[in-house]
Amino acid sequence: MKPLRLICAAAVMMTPAIADENDSDRRFTAERVFDLEYANDPQISPDGRTIVYARTSMDRMTDKSVAEIWEIDVRSGDHRPLIDGEGSIASPRWSPSGDRLLYLGADGDKLQLRILYRDTGNSFSLAQLDEAPGAPAWSPDGRLIAFSMFTPSEPKSFATAPKPPEGASWNKPVRVFDDMQFRFDGAGYSEEGETHVYVISSEGGTPRQITSGDISYDSPAWLGDETLLVVGNDAPDAELDPIESEIYAVALGDLSMRALTTRDGPDHSPAVSQNGRRIAFLGYDDKLKSYQQTDLYLMNADGSNVQNLTANYDRSIDAIAWRGNSIVAQAEVDGELALLNVTTGGSVSSMTGDLGGTSITRPYAAGAFSAAANSGDIAFTVGSPDRPAEVGVLRGGRTQILTALNDDVLPYLDMARIEEIKVPSSFDEKEIEAWIALPPGFTADGTHPMILEIHGGPFAEYGPFFSAEVQRFAAEGYVVVYANPRGSTGYGEAFAQLIDLAYPGNDYDDLMSVVDAVIAKNYVDPERLFVTGGSGGGVLTAWIVGKTDRFAAAVSAKPVINWMSMALASDIGAYVARHWIRADPWADPDAYWERSPLSLAGNVTTPTMLMVGEEDWRTPTWEAEQFYSALKLRKVDTALIRVPGSPHLIAGRPSRLIAKTDNIMGWFEKYDPAKQSEEDASEDD
Repeated sequence: MKPLRLICAAAVMMTPAIADENDSDRRFTAERVFDLEYANDPQISPDGRTIVYARTSMDRMTDKSVAEIWEIDVRSGDHRPLIDGEGSIASPRWSPSGDRLLYLGADGDKLQLRILYRDTGNSFSLAQLDEAPGAPAWSPDGRLIAFSMFTPSEPKSFATAPKPPEGASWNKPVRVFDDMQFRFDGAGYSEEGETHVYVISSEGGTPRQITSGDISYDSPAWLGDETLLVVGNDAPDAELDPIESEIYAVALGDLSMRALTTRDGPDHSPAVSQNGRRIAFLGYDDKLKSYQQTDLYLMNADGSNVQNLTANYDRSIDAIAWRGNSIVAQAEVDGELALLNVTTGGSVSSMTGDLGGTSITRPYAAGAFSAAANSGDIAFTVGSPDRPAEVGVLRGGRTQILTALNDDVLPYLDMARIEEIKVPSSFDEKEIEAWIALPPGFTADGTHPMILEIHGGPFAEYGPFFSAEVQRFAAEGYVVVYANPRGSTGYGEAFAQLIDLAYPGNDYDDLMSVVDAVIAKNYVDPERLFVTGGSGGGVLTAWIVGKTDRFAAAVSAKPVINWMSMALASDIGAYVARHWIRADPWADPDAYWERSPLSLAGNVTTPTMLMVGEEDWRTPTWEAEQFYSALKLRKVDTALIRVPGSPHLIAGRPSRLIAKTDNIMGWFEKYDPAKQSEEDASEDD
């Protein structure tokens, strides 16, 4: 994080690399990712006067994203650091009276719960916890804090091993697993235990465990001062039905628990009204589809009188918060990320479509917000095409942007311009929304190389948001095209469900229609087309090269290549079998094979690189390796990149982001017809 004095100086002096007006290198180079900052998790005080947020940047020495807590005076605009220190600071939460701030602070390698007193600036640690706490929440009277924490239990074993002699160096003990999900992406192999909910005094002390047993509970929310709402999955075959969850009320007096929801389907994210009489929550009736839209529900505090407030609003609700007598909801809407006002009568209206900006690697719709309990003002992350998230406040129906975190860098660089297009699909004329990033100095002369960059999910939404990866590609002269083909979220449930039991499928036609439209604009050279994507985008990339040879080269990152091995060895295998394929691999192998890119490997002639994290348990390494081996057997040009230490999110560390984008471009350059023509001409000379 740049200190305040350096930020101020940078606005005047600039950095050495851009201080010279005659400096021709104004590109968004690989190292520029370390200069980026963005706002996240803005929390507005109960009176609406102050916003605290996580100011996030990339640390060159630790190669990690780090965050510090900064505060903004909403009226004056005064902007200053509040909490810093070694490691990252996260999850600031105001006390109900606004006199204290709860946050997660680093203590060595561990996060601890800490409280900052606003009047003195003093802070202290509530307890020395052995495991990292999460989801902290104040009780309404400010006396207690609820949080969730992993709670280890005794490792399983079928044998009693002798103890090694003192000083001996024996192999580590065997590890016994008997759960369906025994490892998880980003966490690795599971330790024995469950996540449980605890409470602790806001003055510190010993945490009290509130939930117990062999079921995990999380997401604590206070229903008055003596009852906690928690979320858990107690289905008889919970590990085979991983999306199932219910909301429970736990009495702190005797720890008795009662279910407030009971339907077949996920119920989660409880939010209690300020008077404690009603509970808003998210969920849906599980119909065993690969995608179902999440609705906003309202029920009485005892679980009665459940109402679906968004039954007539055809978009999925992602997050909620009370704002007086109505509810603020976050939703993806037609390529934007919107904040909605939802009344208790079910009336839905949009307040702003400017939310976003926190997914700075790829242009996903991602953002955060909070609502002031007393004033009703809303703090949120503001997204835009030309910069990462800033802090904004919505007051009286107007948005005011309160930060300019990258004004010391981005105004002095030549950045890609983003253009929106809408294209009818060649399959059925459905409208497909897409965006084109035009490189600096672009002219529509039909000579530029093009990268089709495909989003993952596949149930996700791209939009006109800042993306470091897109900017890197454009900085090297590529026209970058990204789209929301059928299956994308934000366009209604029916549009997303067009790929149910049909993925990959006609989303291929949607993407090819977008490519055709860009060529028709004379933006790109049809001989210089390239394609890449990660996760679900990696699936479609591998599918595309099995269907067409129009691309000069391709990079499939962290793909699913074989749905059978995905169902049997991924960390979401049970979900894949139950909801996506809806059959067991041995019972209906054809259902798995006909949608596997591996089934098309015999058609591939396009030079195709595979990339995967070595600790990816979502789409494990053997998915990419199967396609790589198939192409090697067929003598198709290919390469395999394994990213050490990386889970599914390859771009989760700055150096990995750089390695990803620059290796992709290196592979494309190797097979760029224009580059090959230049080399041939040079050899002739």
